[in-house]
Amino acid sequence: MSRPGRYRIAADLASVANGTLGAAAIGYILLGNSLFALALLVAALGFDGLDGLLARRAGGAPSVVGRWLDSAADTVSFAVAPGLLLAVHRYAQAAWAPYDTAARLVGLLVATLAVARLVYFTWRGYRLPYFLGASTPQTALALLLLVLFFQQPAYLGEDPVAVLGGALLLAPLMVLPVPYPKIRRGHPWRYLTAFTSLMFVVALLPIQFHPARGAPAYLLAEAAAGLAAVGVAIYYLLGPRVARTGVAAAALPPPPGGAPHA
Repeated sequence: MSRPGRYRIAADLASVANGTLGAAAIGYILLGNSLFALALLVAALGFDGLDGLLARRAGGAPSVVGRWLDSAADTVSFAVAPGLLLAVHRYAQAAWAPYDTAARLVGLLVATLAVARLVYFTWRGYRLPYFLGASTPQTALALLLLVLFFQQPAYLGEDPVAVLGGALLLAPLMVLPVPYPKIRRGHPWRYLTAFTSLMFVVALLPIQFHPARGAPAYLLAEAAAGLAAVGVAIYYLLGPRVARTGVAAAALPPPPGGAPHA
């Protein structure tokens, strides 16, 4: 088998791993273990990034099968799972009881808009040099932050209104015609993305052991979540400007005499 063929198979396997982790996260959400579900979804995000990396290593035109497989996995991990995370509450049920119907409606809205965005991207949007609308993994990442700060472990206090209100603000950004950068190899924001992802991992690992508030592990996770929130905020606030700048630079004609020497 050729080297590009091996990379394509590896990329497809990464997509399968992404979807499998998302399905497992759904199971844990339904069982009431949302903290472990969050860890599984962050792992799914890692395999989603690996899928893209391997697909680019394969070179050539994007694989139709790989593209649809990736979107199917993303549907499970970054559409259905976040929607259920908002809609199903086995933890702090008393706080969420008055918002039960609203939570289900918001969860359905998030899942529906995420699927709509994935369908558009798979059918047409993948050809663009930027994401049109915030990507579903990026939105899922932001929703996970809302859960950490306002649901469980609720660093800023249990607040269903903040969770649902934040989700209502984030969900439409997936389908609005606003450009966001595709962060690939060589992109200046690659380190920002890596740092944000690392902070998410640090934020999620200690709280799996349910440390007491004020304990060193709890404070470490809380600080890492805050740093991850900064990275996500930078992406949402400056991402459209970075995407437009990159497109404008790519459209400029080459300088006279060819490209300058490095």
